Amino acid sequence: MSRRNGRSAAGRAVLTTVTALGVLAGAALAGAAPAAAAPTGRRIVPGVTYRQFDVDAAKGTARVHLLTVDLGNPHVRVGLLYPGTVAARATVSRLADSAGAVAGVNGDFFHITESQHPGVEATGAPVGPAVADGQVLKAAVPKGQRFGPALPPGTDTREVLGVGTDRRARLDRLSLTGSVGTPQGTLPLKGLNQYALPVNSVGAFTARWGGASRERAVCGTDTQRSAPCSEDTYEVTVRDGRVVSASGTPGGGTIPADTTVLVGREEGARKLRELSVGDAVRITHALTAASSEVPYAFAIGGFPIVRDGAPLPGLDDETSAVRTAVGVKDGGRQLLLLALDGAADYRSGLTVHEEADVLRSLGATEGFNLDGGGSTEMVTRDTGDRAVTVRNHPSGGAERPVPNGIGVFSAG
Repeated sequence: MSRRNGRSAAGRAVLTTVTALGVLAGAALAGAAPAAAAPTGRRIVPGVTYRQFDVDAAKGTARVHLLTVDLGNPHVRVGLLYPGTVAARATVSRLADSAGAVAGVNGDFFHITESQHPGVEATGAPVGPAVADGQVLKAAVPKGQRFGPALPPGTDTREVLGVGTDRRARLDRLSLTGSVGTPQGTLPLKGLNQYALPVNSVGAFTARWGGASRERAVCGTDTQRSAPCSEDTYEVTVRDGRVVSASGTPGGGTIPADTTVLVGREEGARKLRELSVGDAVRITHALTAASSEVPYAFAIGGFPIVRDGAPLPGLDDETSAVRTAVGVKDGGRQLLLLALDGAADYRSGLTVHEEADVLRSLGATEGFNLDGGGSTEMVTRDTGDRAVTVRNHPSGGAERPVPNGIGVFSAG
């Protein structure tokens, strides 16, 4: 079945009728007020509804595509959409179809370009932590190495939206904890399947990374993404708990399931050079949550924009763009997945502050910003269809391949 866009003349007429009926109850917003919102959405599956409405914003009208997901419904769940490895990309529609999702949106910001280091390829890997089906995929890159708009004060790349094994959604911060035990002592592990490692550190790459080159991991610094690549690097391959090879430069290619590649830069490289082929090495890693003791079944990176029902201080209220966001309401029992339309009539979009206000008007007490611009996309699958439908107009004119997204699944 061919992809089709959800906007139609009939849909516009419905929105115009709803505009005459009024705005969302309690939507007293600063700078962005919902101008039209259908009182009920169209059911995708039990527990999941879709609707669209317009928002009058400072730079013009924005069209919102909204999925409401009832996590209290035992037949509904959300999970990470990704191509099977961290350093890979695919369109949201392809990710959703291959995973059997009934709906989905794009996810985290990612390593989209590498013009600052000639000869080094972009990995396509996401910025923040990622957890899929309870399994840790990766940790966060240093703050100075991220892509995306400026972070709100007091936040960093470790921020996540997650759903715990208790089926409650929440905002949290996931930090990497890990170590490398060697005959010479124990080294702290400062990276896991990430496109940029902290200066002086050792990072681990597993089969979940994929086949992309690890060269980019030693480029830039903790505060400057464009800084030159380190000239002091070392790589050690560990298989079944023992060193099997070493190299002076990071390599690439698929990593077997029984193998971990350790990459060091500066002081980390000097420590790895102390290892010899045959040495026993014990590697441990985990993501530790800052605020929840409930294990995460799913987590994705981005940054918070609403906490405890209020917008975070310092949100950008100047730059308007097409955006994707998630709202959490009803104590984490409901998720609001929001994607703006990128068609020419609506491309002015919203500022981050306006986006936060829209989520609040919809009842969200927590809000989380995801990648936007040409990445923003929402898909749903109608009953009986074999493929999802792209509901918004991607602002680039076509679907952009992305590293991950949020998928909505139904067991009913």
